[in-house]
Amino acid sequence: MTRPFTTWQTPVGRMKLVAGLLLLLAALLYALATAMQARHPAWGYLASFAEAAMVGAIADWFAVTALFRRPLGLPIPHTAIIPRSKTRIGRTLSAFITTHFLATPLVLAKLRELDLASRIADWLRHPDNAEAVGRQFVAMARFGVRALHDEPVQAFIQRKALDRLRRVNLAPYLGEVLDLLTREGRHQAMLDEALIRLDALLQDDDTRALVAQAISEEVRTLRYLGLSRAVGGWSANKFVDGLSALITEIVEDPQHRLRERFDEHVAHYIDRLKHDPVSRLDVERVLARVLEHPATGDYLHSLWRELIDWLQTDLDDPDSRIARRLVTLTRGLGEALAADDGMRRWIDDQLMAAAPSLVERYRGQIGRYIAQRVENWESAELVAQMEQSVGKDLQYIRINGTLVGGLVGLLLHALTQLAAG
Repeated sequence: MTRPFTTWQTPVGRMKLVAGLLLLLAALLYALATAMQARHPAWGYLASFAEAAMVGAIADWFAVTALFRRPLGLPIPHTAIIPRSKTRIGRTLSAFITTHFLATPLVLAKLRELDLASRIADWLRHPDNAEAVGRQFVAMARFGVRALHDEPVQAFIQRKALDRLRRVNLAPYLGEVLDLLTREGRHQAMLDEALIRLDALLQDDDTRALVAQAISEEVRTLRYLGLSRAVGGWSANKFVDGLSALITEIVEDPQHRLRERFDEHVAHYIDRLKHDPVSRLDVERVLARVLEHPATGDYLHSLWRELIDWLQTDLDDPDSRIARRLVTLTRGLGEALAADDGMRRWIDDQLMAAAPSLVERYRGQIGRYIAQRVENWESAELVAQMEQSVGKDLQYIRINGTLVGGLVGLLLHALTQLAAG
């Protein structure tokens, strides 16, 4: 029961009420003037005014109504223009927007005017904006970490990661890594470090005792003479001292023949890793054994859980280190951009270079979307939206039509009287 009342509470409804009341007022004036016309000639002028005002009001009501629906529900031709022309309106609107708003020169001119790089830098430098960026990233990270706690997600990621590792041809990568390490003789420095550590291990009393014991076990025939321990100790000292002297010699001589042999072996092994199918299969078999071992899966799972738990704990902390770091990085990026004219110019240049192709690529899609959206609109919804947008101005047309029609009728009556008199 309240719907008709609430309709008049909108701006469009109020203007419809005003236009309707003017038509009613013109009709009442016409009835009164016609009845009183014999008493005084002035009533004739009022009657002509009211008659023409009614004609103008009804004509404009018909024209305005015909835009949106059929007047009085009658199937009059060329009415309900907007609902019947949705497809054409959508195409026209699409062409207008893509031609006059999304034309490449217009978009490029607007991009130049905006100076986006400077705007981005200024926006990122503001503390509130940096905090907002940090909060958004933390919220997304928190959601992702919670999802990673689910067992199906963990199993899926672990399975895909292991499958991916099994398909990796690791041998050439190992060859490249070793090739990188051997450049400029860095592998020789690693050899020196290994030899020095080996020498320190050999000089340890426990190591000498182990070597002596091993030698004693090998010379069992001297055990019956009580000499196995003495021979073992003496041999161990000789072995360790001799090996230590050789290590010292190699470390002190950059041109030692064993270094050359080491270079040759390393170079040969690198070449095999890069080009030998047999070496590649060997590496794949070793990797497969490692990945298939239960301990590897348990270790990766525990490592994954520890990482996720740490991330969850930090992200849930109001004083999150990750959040602080993100805010710092955001502000730092803004400060760096603001201070670097060259970088800002580079960003603007890249945007200007990328914009034409993007505009050309998506302009047609945007136009088709607009046309399809209008075409798929429900007629009642389309009419309601357009009436809310322009209905108030259209009611002014009705009001003006009533007043202008009345004035024209008054003028015509006056000219008629003048011609007759």
